[in-house]
Parts: sequence; structure tokens; C-alpha cells
Amino acid sequence: MPKNLEATIDIAASPDTVWAVVSDLKRMPEFSPQCVRMQPIGGIKTGTWTININRDGNKFWPTTSRVVRYEPNRAIAFKVNENRTIWSFTLEPTDTGTRLVQRRDCPNGTTWFSRTSINAAMGGEQPFEEALVRGMNETLGKIKNTVER
Repeated sequence: MPKNLEATIDIAASPDTVWAVVSDLKRMPEFSPQCVRMQPIGGIKTGTWTININRDGNKFWPTTSRVVRYEPNRAIAFKVNENRTIWSFTLEPTDTGTRLVQRRDCPNGTTWFSRTSINAAMGGEQPFEEALVRGMNETLGKIKNTVER
């Protein structure tokens, strides 16, 4: 079974400054090693659809997602339609700025197609999830570097 995954980083900037970067989903390829493109259809709000291109090494695949949570300066989450996972960023104010948490949740597991594809083309669930966590930490590090410049 796929696991829920989480990575956290503290950023020396206010939540509204972090939010300006995190909520601009078109910028996700700047930060995420797996995201090649994330194109929202219309303005970002709950219900907005995105068309995405993802990669793992030389493997590329398209996905679509829908924003399922949009709380300015607090949280944004989107559900990937092809595998039912929910990816989120949550912002928590701290004494020195913002704690940014990225999660991948699988509240209802993932689809048969997703599990089969991961096993066949990506080495199985455990190595794939380990790579996702590394990518999440890389994503948060790049967001931190961008915001703190």
C-alpha cells in the first residue's frame, strides 16, 4: 500500500511571502524535480484544474489535477486524478517566519493503473516513495532559497 509522505522546512519569511511562491502552481517546475509543467486552467482557486507533465529520469507521463483546498497564506492542495493522491503545501507561522509542510496523502489508496505502472517502470512502491521524499525535500529547499533571496 502506498504511504502518506511528508517533508518540512523552516523559512525565514512571512507566510504571505511564502504563499506568493507556493500558490503560483505554474512555478512548480522551478522547484520540483518530478514536475516538468503544471498549467492551471484559469485562476487558482478551489476547483481549478491543472494539466501536468511529470518525469522520472527519462520517463515522462501526463496527469491532470484539481485544486481541492485553497486557503490564502495557509494551504493549497490538489488531487491528481490519475492516481487519487492529494499533494499539499501547508504554511504555519513561526517566531522566525514560516514552517512549510509538503505532503502526499493517499486517503483511499491509489489506482490499480498507478500501482502497476510504478511496479513495472519505476522499481516498485518503496524506491518510488523514497525518491518522492527526496524530491519533496529538494522542492522545499528550492522554495526556501527562492523566498529567502
